[in-house]
Amino acid sequence: MFLTITTTGTPERPATDLGYLLHKHPDKAQTFSTSYGTAHVLYPEADADRCTAALLLEVDAVALVRRGKGKGRGGAPDAALAQYVNDRPYAASSLLAVAIGAVFSSAMKGACHARPELPEQPRPLRIEVPALPARGGADLVRGLFEPLGWQVTAEPVALDAEFPDWGDSRYVRLVLESEELTLSQALRHLYVLLPVLDDAKHYWVTSEEVDKLLRAGEGWLSAHPEQKLITSRYLSRRWSLTRQALEALELVRLAETDDSEVEEIDNAVESETEAEEKPTPLAVQRREAILTALRAAGAARVLDLGCGQGELVKELLKDVRFTEIVGLDVSVRALTIAARRLKLDRMGERQASRVTLRQGSLAYTDKQLKGYDAAVLSEVIEHLDLPRLPALEYAVFGAARPRTVLVTTPNVEYNVRWESLPAGHVRHGDHRFEWTREEFGAWAQKVGELHGYDVEFVPVGPDDPEVGPPTQMAVFTQKAQQTETEKEAKAA
Repeated sequence: MFLTITTTGTPERPATDLGYLLHKHPDKAQTFSTSYGTAHVLYPEADADRCTAALLLEVDAVALVRRGKGKGRGGAPDAALAQYVNDRPYAASSLLAVAIGAVFSSAMKGACHARPELPEQPRPLRIEVPALPARGGADLVRGLFEPLGWQVTAEPVALDAEFPDWGDSRYVRLVLESEELTLSQALRHLYVLLPVLDDAKHYWVTSEEVDKLLRAGEGWLSAHPEQKLITSRYLSRRWSLTRQALEALELVRLAETDDSEVEEIDNAVESETEAEEKPTPLAVQRREAILTALRAAGAARVLDLGCGQGELVKELLKDVRFTEIVGLDVSVRALTIAARRLKLDRMGERQASRVTLRQGSLAYTDKQLKGYDAAVLSEVIEHLDLPRLPALEYAVFGAARPRTVLVTTPNVEYNVRWESLPAGHVRHGDHRFEWTREEFGAWAQKVGELHGYDVEFVPVGPDDPEVGPPTQMAVFTQKAQQTETEKEAKAA
């Protein structure tokens, strides 16, 4: 994907001021990691008369296939084969819009500490996008940009220049020109309208997108003649979000008409005295799911294997039904922090008798781990190299053999829902691997069959219908002991 921003200048206002506005020096080529690839910023030309900044986005096409399935998430918008052969790496879309927001964030906000007077000054601008998918054709492109003060050139791209009878594709070569707009306004127009014209997004649209739309559309969207189309397409036609955004935009329009503040217009209902409820962090949801499973299993004596800094141990101590809790970790530093957070040195004798912190490695068997009701491996297995995983399996399932074992691990399929996670990256720098639901299921079933456990899978966090939950949990329950008759029958 490619986009250029060109400006001209005079001796009093040199074109190289563009470098200050973009916060990118014209003498340097810079590289940035984005959600699905690498963005490069360079200047093909830079002098006082004319300056051009280019944004080149190299999309990781393999990551799009692996992490994005279905329309609007990097997958196949038109046909089955489009999962593998599509325009995502080349045509401007929400991928490029996200790159603009990440790489030129200060310029979009109109911030320039070195030259604070520059962002508010309109300047000659020419923006070129060689390949822009336009669902609605060149007429829609002009209908979206011309009301904003742009002179628009939208040249349809032929399906094949050698076969003109085939007609035009849905792509256009876009050129925008204006002398009345600021760079901040231009970038915010692109940030919203590129995915609107593509009519797709590569990530899941949530209520956060409403706030993004209102911020980027401030000063122009409330009065745009195509406001409803822009809002609906930007929010992937999710009606509840679209209605929420349109109501907010109507308040903005009324406030501008009445020359007042939005808060003065929106005063029919008294403001809430309590702060809005924040979403529960995934780590908290994970601990709650573990506690629920342990209570359901009737566990009293619990091992927290790979306890880290003691977050789960602290929660277990709050419930008196857990009479003995052992936190095991290979890191002495983590155990020291856990002891400090649990305030073991100031804990009452009765409470202190319930908890033990020990150093140990799960790569080796340990007789002291035998006889417990349950063991928890929360976000542990992904920190091991795969060749060392069988040693952990035997140490826990083969040697210690608690009645119940809980294992949680990230679901790599869900990573596509985090726009800020770079393509191909795992959630934590120390993760050796992250499994899909199918891979985790196959591993859990194999371990259960080998060591005599039944397995049940429990989603942790919001269970997305397409990519599943952010965390997957396997509940291993030791099978009932076989009778002598059953053993003889099985042997026979």
